[in-house]
Amino acid sequence: MNILMLGWELPPHNSGGLGVACYHLSKALALQGATIDFVLPYTAVHPGVDFMRVHNATSLRPEERVHMGSYDSAGVLEKNLYETDTEGLGTMRAVQRHYVDYVENLVSTLTPDVIHAHDWLTMEAGVRAKELTGAPLVVHVHATEFDRSGEHYGNPIVHEIEQQALLMADRIIAVSNITKSIIVHRYGIPADAVEVVHNAIDIESFAPYEYDKRDYHYIEALKHEGYTVVATLTRFTVQKGLTHLLRAAARASEKHDRFVFLLAGDGEQRDELIQLAASLGIADKVLFTGFVRGKQWRDVYSLADIFVMSSVSEPFGLTALEAAHHESALIISRQSGVGEVLKHTFKYDYWDTDVLADQMVSIALSPSLATSLRRNVAEEYKRLSWHDVAAKCLGIYDHLRREALL
Repeated sequence: MNILMLGWELPPHNSGGLGVACYHLSKALALQGATIDFVLPYTAVHPGVDFMRVHNATSLRPEERVHMGSYDSAGVLEKNLYETDTEGLGTMRAVQRHYVDYVENLVSTLTPDVIHAHDWLTMEAGVRAKELTGAPLVVHVHATEFDRSGEHYGNPIVHEIEQQALLMADRIIAVSNITKSIIVHRYGIPADAVEVVHNAIDIESFAPYEYDKRDYHYIEALKHEGYTVVATLTRFTVQKGLTHLLRAAARASEKHDRFVFLLAGDGEQRDELIQLAASLGIADKVLFTGFVRGKQWRDVYSLADIFVMSSVSEPFGLTALEAAHHESALIISRQSGVGEVLKHTFKYDYWDTDVLADQMVSIALSPSLATSLRRNVAEEYKRLSWHDVAAKCLGIYDHLRREALL
């Protein structure tokens, strides 16, 4: 099975969960015999990626690509890709045009059995590759523009890109039933055209690690005094519901004064969140780490007594699985797809700050409840496997190939 995989990032150069999912899915597919050509929009070294051929569509460095709107899409202004100026690489649409041009040249030298495109960033390239090769197109939806824009409509240009690609796809993969519902009801796609394939976690990929309490000495001192650490690790965008989280933090602190809140990540809402924490009177309880990866990334999980996913709309939510692996008690919004595979968590509607506050207080005041939540969710996440995800994808590919032969 020869797969042309169209993605936007891979670890360690990822800025979100999309790259993590693409990496583990591709690795699991390769282990089951697939040959993969993976196209990226930048040039970089990816240690350990020896199970597939990685193609670099442009000479951009990963850090140059990060702030072009990969997740918020606010900078997408040009509707027609082929009218985009290709002289430079200063905008998202220019990078996408170069990406499509690269894919056009690539498919002249290889014959894929299937084209697998991830999210709106690569959908146009996927449609073009289908036109040139006749190979079936699988569009993998990790998030829609409705998700990324949170409580807003989002970018109409991106909506149109998604709409056209979903109509052109031979099969659509959604990472949750929540995402499938959006595809069916907001984009008008028949339900039987969409397959739900939940994400997973690769426990073996977590290298041996020893948390050093000296790295967060101040917070560890607070924990020693009986404080509960509530953490989240995410992009600071409207989609993630962090303003609601801070308001819930203020309510929880009124009921129990031994909380410290750790917000790890970065994004366009950073300054707004810092100001909101101050206006709510909890600036002394909220710590912002900035963007973290590697050991610092795992330290945040190790610190967390409670991990909160406060998303307004979260198609899946890999960070919840990662937090469960690091033995945090989980609270997730009902608008998060990961709740479809994790049942032993507290859940709440993202806007209901009173419920979230009460849940945080309940866990903080009941060690037995916290222990029960950690133990039970561990049994759930351990049953999830990227090998099972890959097997489902291979089944979809085989079905499409058989249909093409009829």
